[in-house]
Amino acid sequence: MNYGYLLLGALCLLLAVGDLLWTTLWVEGGAGPMTSRLMGRTWDTLRTVSGDHSRWLSVAGPAILIGSLVVWIALLWAGWTFLFAAAENALIDTRAAGPISWTERLYFVGYSVFTMGNGDFAPRDGLWQVVTALTTASGMLFVTLSVTYVLSVLGAVTQKRALASSISGLGPRSTEILATSWDGEEFRGLELPLNTISTRVNTLTSNHKAYPILHYFYTPDPDRAPTAAIAVFDEMLTLLQFGVSKRHRPSELAIRQARESVSTYLETLDTAFVQAADESPPVPAISAVRDGGVPTVPPEEFHDAMTTVDDRRRQLFGLLQSDERQWPR
Repeated sequence: MNYGYLLLGALCLLLAVGDLLWTTLWVEGGAGPMTSRLMGRTWDTLRTVSGDHSRWLSVAGPAILIGSLVVWIALLWAGWTFLFAAAENALIDTRAAGPISWTERLYFVGYSVFTMGNGDFAPRDGLWQVVTALTTASGMLFVTLSVTYVLSVLGAVTQKRALASSISGLGPRSTEILATSWDGEEFRGLELPLNTISTRVNTLTSNHKAYPILHYFYTPDPDRAPTAAIAVFDEMLTLLQFGVSKRHRPSELAIRQARESVSTYLETLDTAFVQAADESPPVPAISAVRDGGVPTVPPEEFHDAMTTVDDRRRQLFGLLQSDERQWPR
């Protein structure tokens, strides 16, 4: 028995199965250690080589997803191969007598993992028959979890882009959204979008916690970028809460619920290794809201209130910078 191969095979299997289960099944745990490193390094590399061509970043998400699958199956395949190499007599060549080569071990493990059912090689009676059964079981586990994971991630990507479209459909800027929804007496019809978008942001937050890879699915189209859309949404909430005179605001409960949904979303910054920006983004133009006929608080009062949300806005600014986005004007 070669204990070096035995330990090496066990380590490969532990890394593969551990990272696979951590990434696909542990909803609150984010991505596994290997997948987390793969995500960060792939994104940083693409940001470095893309330069001014942000379209390169659109391949980051698919590349990370494919890379994770490749790493898992490579470790799984290598791990079982080293285990079968630990004993000289683990396998039997059913066609001709003689020693088993590394290529033949790889071949045997491959068709066992992917359940092809070939009979060119067979395990020795006893322990190695059980090991072969475990090899096949691990392959079935890999295929089942991987397919489920990929479909779930792609569904979450669709949902996050739908959220961005629903916000950008209200208007490209926070001041424009408020001016458009103001009918001269109240913000008619604004509470329903607030509630709907809040629900979708909460869904996006849950998806980000379960699938941190979502942060790396980049789209060159700014109207479908959730980071930019949520920044516009939060700036609108800031103007409503601190810029519009109190008696003309929509329901305080709707505003509070919407702001809380964005706050919860910002907690996903940790899972994407995003840092708050060193500087504050530009203060929203309260004059543009006033020019739209909306009753506002005095400019001095609004600017004083902005200091209370500076940390929050720098977090959003840092998120946009990490996503290669400009702060919405």
